[in-house]
Amino acid sequence: MDVAEICADLVKIRSENPPGGTIEVIEYIEHFLDTIGIRGLVTRNRDDRCNLVVNSPENRLLLCGHVDVVPALADGWTHDPCSGDIDDEFVWGRGSTDMKGGCASVLHALRQLADVGAEPRVNLAFVCDEETGGEFGVRYLLSRNLLTPCDCVIAEPTPPLSPSIGQKGLCRLRLDFSGEPGHGSLYPHIGVSAVMEAFDLLEYMKLLNARTFSGDEALLAIIDDSAEVLEDIFGLSGIGEALRRITFNPGRIEGGEKANIIAQECMLELDIRIPWGCSVEHLMASIAAQAVRATITPINMAAPSFTPAGSEIVAVTCREIERVMGCPSHPIVQWAASDARYLRKAGFDVLEYGPGDLHSLHAIDERVPISQLESAAAVYRGIIGHYSLPDAAHRGT
Repeated sequence: MDVAEICADLVKIRSENPPGGTIEVIEYIEHFLDTIGIRGLVTRNRDDRCNLVVNSPENRLLLCGHVDVVPALADGWTHDPCSGDIDDEFVWGRGSTDMKGGCASVLHALRQLADVGAEPRVNLAFVCDEETGGEFGVRYLLSRNLLTPCDCVIAEPTPPLSPSIGQKGLCRLRLDFSGEPGHGSLYPHIGVSAVMEAFDLLEYMKLLNARTFSGDEALLAIIDDSAEVLEDIFGLSGIGEALRRITFNPGRIEGGEKANIIAQECMLELDIRIPWGCSVEHLMASIAAQAVRATITPINMAAPSFTPAGSEIVAVTCREIERVMGCPSHPIVQWAASDARYLRKAGFDVLEYGPGDLHSLHAIDERVPISQLESAAAVYRGIIGHYSLPDAAHRGT
């Protein structure tokens, strides 16, 4: 079985989140690891939200990946979202890029090492619930001391030559606006519309988006490089500014009672991504000052984070990418968020590196290039090999 077939098997096993059940895909991974002599601990939470963890405190490397995927409607897909179809170039289906492809490359690397008699000194975490905040996944494992802080690679999709060493912060909020109802024919002369209060906040968010933040001094050059990579990926000039600005998405809004009634209630779910140099506390205070008629409920909060570019895990990963790909590798920072924020807060040095077609992430016709599955597995083998050497061999790295 090659890496594309492993990826296809994982894609065929449904694990949409919501609802979040991952028992079947974790059982597949548990059996796979068992056949190569690696025994893992399976944790099971409500609604079959399961994780698999291998943790030896003496190991200096953790390989991590999430097995839940975002839902997909079959409408518009060239290949069914759960098909796991394989052609000459891609494995197709929901989760192939985000991130069952990365998990498949980790598993393939481990089996290749086992086939040559190597004993990888590596911890593993295949987790649920990344797509909805990690309460039953990484956060659960950390809260129960099932993961020992060490260097970590999360197999999230990245550009092939660019491991990600940092992510913007995250501020996900629910705002419940209250208005003063009245007859709609007299608005805005009388009453207060909760719907318009929500739209006023969104106009304020546009003003916040116009401001550029300078960020951490150690990251200035990396942010510049990352902006160029982002623009190259999406082919859009100026999109790299998203790394230096507050970006926001009003993902869900509903309110009002009837067209001719001034809205008494309006609910807004708002996703905000926070650049380096922006204080989460100051941002929250400014939103609260603007949305005086709203009750604000934080859903998920995290400051921007990064792993120093000079750390061992960054140096080793870039070296292995250059060895496999034959081209220079440079770290970047990312515009999105991941489980890395929880692991960094717990004392891990974390980067992300993995296979994927970033254009199709969370999109119709999600797919992963088979060539990237293979090259990522080769990079992981090299990283595992480095961290499996006796401790003395690491000195001077």
